[in-house]
Amino acid sequence: MALAGSYVALSKPLVAALPVFLLAWLRFGIGGIAMAHWLKKPPGEAPMTRATKQLLFLESFLGNFLFSICMLFGVSMTSAVSAGVIMAAIPAVVALMSWVFLKETIGPRIWAAVACGAVGIGLLALTRHSPAAGAASDAASGSRVLLGNLLVFGAVLCEAFYAVIGKKLTGAVSPKRISALINLCGFLLMTPLGIYTAWHFDFAAVHASSWLLLVFYAMAASVWTVWLWMTGSTNVPAAHAGVFTVLLPISAALVGVLVLGEPLGGLQMLAFAIALLGVLLATLPGRQAPTAIEPHV
Repeated sequence: MALAGSYVALSKPLVAALPVFLLAWLRFGIGGIAMAHWLKKPPGEAPMTRATKQLLFLESFLGNFLFSICMLFGVSMTSAVSAGVIMAAIPAVVALMSWVFLKETIGPRIWAAVACGAVGIGLLALTRHSPAAGAASDAASGSRVLLGNLLVFGAVLCEAFYAVIGKKLTGAVSPKRISALINLCGFLLMTPLGIYTAWHFDFAAVHASSWLLLVFYAMAASVWTVWLWMTGSTNVPAAHAGVFTVLLPISAALVGVLVLGEPLGGLQMLAFAIALLGVLLATLPGRQAPTAIEPHV
């Protein structure tokens, strides 16, 4: 989860160096090469049904294709700190989606977590909407940040759908094979946009450090976080593992402040604290603790 938060924040300098569609296409391509050996059907796994294939496509379309577009465009318009606050709502939104689509029961603590997420995002909006009167450039900047925050929240919704659909898929397909298949599907979906962008892009203008950061981003997002999470989950109860989702927004904010030099004001700190309280309410072990989700952001 610390890795997940760090690459969410570090995608900000990446989108400054590479167009979003090209960046997403290369991410899926690098991840696909690393996970090629996960595509093979393991012994004893039943052939996929038509319904399972449809769910795999939907999982990739929402959780990889649309998620990457919303997250990368959103981070390019807002700050890594803001993205961390908004993405702290993931556990609560997953619980809500499970309630709506899987008919799972959620208790008062989850509703409190949802409220914390809403308050945190609302406070964040206040920090970004105080342009001076008559300052057109400030107003335009505020609108751009608002759009960026909305796109990051769109990525949160995509992640929630990814988690809910994943609950249905893991009973039929192994988690590693799911990861490889949806990454492949995401690569194919992004290929037309990626090729078109690449055709008009000057690759020589990209600094070597950006290429190294791209490799880190692709490997962390597609391979390392998946392997670490699944390996750890074999020895840690799901309810306890869910608590570690608190590290995603913390890591994103720390990288934003310490590495990218972003400011962290008083209202932002309050929004961040309330958002983290929501994560803890949604994930701390209890009689109605939701299942921990697999990170892939």
